[in-house]
Amino acid sequence: MTEKYLSLEQVDPVDIFGVNNRIFNQFVSHFPKVKAVARGSEIYVAGAAGDISEFEEKFKALSGMAARKSHLSEYDVESIFGDNVETGQVEISQTKESIIVFSTEGRAIKARTVNQKKMVSEYYQNDLLFALGPAGSGKTYTAIALAVRALKNREVKRLILTRPAVEAGERLGFLPGDLKDKLDPYLQPLYDALGDMIPAKKLQSFMEEGVIQIAPLAYMRGRTLDRAFVILDEAQNTSLGQLKMFLTRMGNDSKFIVTGDATQIDLPNRNDSGLTRCIELVRDIKGVSIVEFGKEDIVRHPLVTKIVSAFEKV
Repeated sequence: MTEKYLSLEQVDPVDIFGVNNRIFNQFVSHFPKVKAVARGSEIYVAGAAGDISEFEEKFKALSGMAARKSHLSEYDVESIFGDNVETGQVEISQTKESIIVFSTEGRAIKARTVNQKKMVSEYYQNDLLFALGPAGSGKTYTAIALAVRALKNREVKRLILTRPAVEAGERLGFLPGDLKDKLDPYLQPLYDALGDMIPAKKLQSFMEEGVIQIAPLAYMRGRTLDRAFVILDEAQNTSLGQLKMFLTRMGNDSKFIVTGDATQIDLPNRNDSGLTRCIELVRDIKGVSIVEFGKEDIVRHPLVTKIVSAFEKV
């Protein structure tokens, strides 16, 4: 039998062991032939030499993840034991050219540009992700694809998509119908993307059961969202106060993605947009990632790239 002590370097023991050693115990459960005891900033390990070597390799990967994230979850532990793991860094396995999910028609939905691929990679390493850039660059679509994947893999219990109910030159009160009728046009792009990835009957069932929720941003106030995948779209049309309200809804084991385009602010006073200021405030927080898309990421009609370039001159 081999005995060894592993030291924690540059990682707080609480960050990697979890509350009441929950994360550590789950990790150890993958090594039934190894005796492992956490002792402050060290781990005592005993077992066969080969098992100890594998334990150490996997633990280095977990430590690398803990150094990059604000906290670890059970899903992070399970990802360590996937097929594509490098020492000190966990890479999510994405076979067949980075496929995220399949559409309802069987079409592979995957990251198509450099920054879409970066967005996917950063999502797996961070709990809060900002995706910023021009129209047509796939920010929202990629975010929803990641959300549907997480839901299908049971990494989260529910999926929540939200938008501020603000559009250029329009007011809710002038639209016909009840409140839902007034709000649905603002949320339609989210329905469209979900409809590409989840069959209509299943999507309707999910929405009736509350597994998938689509609502205006104001409806987020006062909620705590545990084990949820939450997307805020069109964030350039929110104030700094609204962004703070939204971001502080984050609960345990949740993933948040914020998308926006600072060049398409529809607020009556453009200076009321809080997105740029919010980015400045959270940029250096561990567990937060910011991906900035450019014209080269636009995947709509080729004319869209030219239109974006033309309007940049205004």
